[in-house]
Amino acid sequence: MTISDRQITPDSVLTDRPHGLIIDGKTVPAASGKTFATLNPATGREIAQLAEGSSEDVDRAVAAARRAFEGPWSKWTPTQRQALLIRVAGLLADRFDEFAMIETLDMGAPLSRTKMLKEPIRQMIMFFAAQALNVKGETLQNSLPLNIQSMTIKAPVGVVAGIIPWNGPLISQWWVLGGVLATGCTAVMKPAEDASLSVLRMVDLLHEAGMPEGVVNVVTGYGAVTGEALARHPGVDRIAFTGSTVTGRRIIEASTVGMKKLQLELGGKSPDIVFADADMDKAVPGAAMGVFTNSGQVCYAGTRLFVQRSIQEEFVERLKQFTASVKVGNGLDPDVQLGPLISQKQLDRVMGYVESAPGEGARLAVGGERLGGDLAEGYFVKPTVFADVTNSMRIAQEEIFGPVISVIPFDEAEDALRMANDIDYGLGGAVWTRDVSTMYRMINGIRTGTLWVNCYGAVDPAVGFGGIKNSGYGVKGGAEHLDLYTYRKAVYINIG
Repeated sequence: MTISDRQITPDSVLTDRPHGLIIDGKTVPAASGKTFATLNPATGREIAQLAEGSSEDVDRAVAAARRAFEGPWSKWTPTQRQALLIRVAGLLADRFDEFAMIETLDMGAPLSRTKMLKEPIRQMIMFFAAQALNVKGETLQNSLPLNIQSMTIKAPVGVVAGIIPWNGPLISQWWVLGGVLATGCTAVMKPAEDASLSVLRMVDLLHEAGMPEGVVNVVTGYGAVTGEALARHPGVDRIAFTGSTVTGRRIIEASTVGMKKLQLELGGKSPDIVFADADMDKAVPGAAMGVFTNSGQVCYAGTRLFVQRSIQEEFVERLKQFTASVKVGNGLDPDVQLGPLISQKQLDRVMGYVESAPGEGARLAVGGERLGGDLAEGYFVKPTVFADVTNSMRIAQEEIFGPVISVIPFDEAEDALRMANDIDYGLGGAVWTRDVSTMYRMINGIRTGTLWVNCYGAVDPAVGFGGIKNSGYGVKGGAEHLDLYTYRKAVYINIG
């Protein structure tokens, strides 16, 4: 029986390895000996104990990453780094059911969804494998004496801190790991305390594929302690962070130690605009799942759903029917489409918005309840739609990070455009229309990092995405992605 043929069960994926820190290629306890529990959000029960890292552990991990950066890893050629990534892609494909199970148990996404990440993650890894051979400088003409030749080199920057969120660590980690391994940098990864297991298991697989010890290290723990120490560490050269805008501001402040360059993907409150001429058979499920996917725990979710007034009543009715048909439950059930929220804290946050919205004048169309019965111990909430929302309401202006849609009516295209931009965020957005003129008017007018037309949420690593305003800066994907992991070195050569 091959590894890919063995039976994958919840027990097997949680007992196959210890869950300590990974420093210099070894699994070790926290310096303090402290641990903390990570819970299955579908049941509210403990599934593992994780090492509770501290600033001392961050010091150890950064030192290991620096030694690896200056050691044998620095001699690896681009072709060797590419070959490593290709080996990783093959191993991960063989083991993917295991990783999908870990992700479902740790952060709640349905197994049907986590298994679907196999091909997108393979594409990401192969994209970065190609980029390993695409890090290049230029030979430049200059205005100096003829015997001075000049060129530029793109060199790996050093130690990168990768601070990733809980809403999809299985794929999120590769936005950091890909850049690190393609360019020859090293990393200290800090996964979210609510969902760390897939990152720990991935680094095991990287070592199995032949990655040298110390190239990627993992320090688990709480953001206010471990994340803060990592962001402030003078031995860290760059920071890649995905998370809330509030935490992003703290990362920016901390990064002033050492003047670190940042790549930030922060919060969002994206507009999704449906015009009267849209194909409703596509727009209704597309707009709904543009929010409900991952139980609304997606930064670029289209939670502000602008619907042209002439079709609002019909659209809301169709949206209600679709929403009521979505099955919510434990992600191990193959028929489940939406899992739980990540934690009791997040459930309380989402229900706080749901319960306050009617007081501002919003009309609850469907949902708005925590699920009980067999799901009472988990953090489940019914997908929710509010109608008659105005753009100034809290549920329209503040990121809820749950399966809650705010339907906001508009009359003319200019009204939709004005309200779409009347927000502090600029991460995603979409337009549903069959009119080419309207489409281009919205494309050119909406101030956001990524815009979809007659679809929602498609992301290609070769194209990438990013944000503006309070949604961050820097690009994930595309050739620009590697700018975080390299620096430009100008060289002048006196050839005599």
